[in-house]
Amino acid sequence: MQLVDIGANLTHESFRHDFDAVLDRAAAHGVTHMLVTGASYDGSEHALQLARSHAGRLYATAGVHPHHAIDYNDVTDARLRDFAKLSEVRAVGETGLDYHRNYSPRDVQLQVFERQLQIAVDAGKPLFLHQRDAHHDFLALLKRYRDRVPAAVVHCFTDTREALLDYLALDCHIGITGWICDERRGTHLREFVREIPANRLMIETDAPYLLPRTVRPQPSHRRNEPMYLRHICEEIARDRGEPVDVTAANSTAAAMAFFGLA
Repeated sequence: MQLVDIGANLTHESFRHDFDAVLDRAAAHGVTHMLVTGASYDGSEHALQLARSHAGRLYATAGVHPHHAIDYNDVTDARLRDFAKLSEVRAVGETGLDYHRNYSPRDVQLQVFERQLQIAVDAGKPLFLHQRDAHHDFLALLKRYRDRVPAAVVHCFTDTREALLDYLALDCHIGITGWICDERRGTHLREFVREIPANRLMIETDAPYLLPRTVRPQPSHRRNEPMYLRHICEEIARDRGEPVDVTAANSTAAAMAFFGLA
């Protein structure tokens, strides 16, 4: 079984002491390709370095998460434009809106999101998107740019069925994480994950966050890592009413096509 983790925060400090072992464990569990999420100026630089150091296994995204929008300036914009031209960088993002915590003012988030949408347009790269508690504004802005970028994935989708249908209507891909494995808050996803077309469903760990609660035994450190991607795939397959091999094959094919992986 071959799997692609489309969103892993492998630049996180928790991976520094055993990074190579993390990659080895991922490979042993069938995870052959991973997208390292760039979510800040420095994080995007680090993601690029990892992709270059592990060519053929790791690829990068480059962007600024809405939490960090307040730090975005012309220097950041120019650097992201440089990153977006590189073959190791397969998508622009993580970018979007997050009104749940509002670490950056909403008007700043909107401005920074739009600047990164324009980078994707100019570079001809897909979008790696984040949205939390901001669906209306997010959708309105995305609609203005969607037909000018080759593809877009709403990563770590945890929203409502109505939001899902809005994104599918824009021909977006959907990234599902271990949130769906959480019996406390992922139940609603289990009810409509089968409505995502097979060629637009992708899976991700969002490591080191969102450790699937179906992992047994639960590691004492509570750190998620790409080796656990299969647990997410198994839950999705169960909820879609299909064999896990089918879910794995379809999500992998979707990811390979979306990010242009070999």
